[in-house]
Amino acid sequence: MNQIQRFYGSSIGKKFVVAVTGVILFGFIAMHMAGNLKVFTGNTPSGVPHIDEYALFLQTLGAPMLPKMMGLWIARAVLLVCLVLHVVTVILLSQQNRRARPIPYVRSEKQAASVASRLMMVSGLVILAFIPFHILQFTTGNIQIGNRTFVHGHVYSNLYGGFSVWYGALGYAIVVTLVGFHLFHGLWSLFQTLGLDNPDRNNKIRAFSVVFSVIVTIGFVLVPLAFITGLMPSPVDYDPSLLNQINSTSNH
Repeated sequence: MNQIQRFYGSSIGKKFVVAVTGVILFGFIAMHMAGNLKVFTGNTPSGVPHIDEYALFLQTLGAPMLPKMMGLWIARAVLLVCLVLHVVTVILLSQQNRRARPIPYVRSEKQAASVASRLMMVSGLVILAFIPFHILQFTTGNIQIGNRTFVHGHVYSNLYGGFSVWYGALGYAIVVTLVGFHLFHGLWSLFQTLGLDNPDRNNKIRAFSVVFSVIVTIGFVLVPLAFITGLMPSPVDYDPSLLNQINSTSNH
């Protein structure tokens, strides 16, 4: 334990934690976006939407060794730990860097940094408030938007109901756009924190941060946009036992 504390207490240890947790969080966001795009891939031959099938896959992670949902909850716990570690360590590194550099930046740089900081704080608070709302709407069904009844496991139908009203689609689009700005800022800051930025490759780092953030943002926004514009077909009721058959087949 003392070795772990000494490692984390060092600048190198903190940067290592920021890098590892940052990669995990960025990877999760990219995978979540890709999973959402399964709404555009249609249904299985038996009529089950592919995104419902994908949701079942997530619920049965680790099966048959792990009970249903246990693998998913383990993944959620890991993501939560990574999020807390990432935020706390970035704050500690920032404080450490300020102590190591007592000479203040020039006025113009301080003003630019303060504007960026204020924007990140506001958008960060919005995103943090959105996370439990998003879970209560699309995971547990405690919050219902639209005129369709929430059904556990029927992801396509739930998305159709939530995004078939303008305020549901617009609110989601605004938040995921803020997530995109956070991704850009986070990626750029990550390279700086790790000391990988320099004049020779800053343009490439910035280009990568922009492209990654734009792709993820567009991928998220396409889903509510497709539903609210009527491009997606209405959900078709299917026998819930079909999902059980898929689950049984996947476990053998």
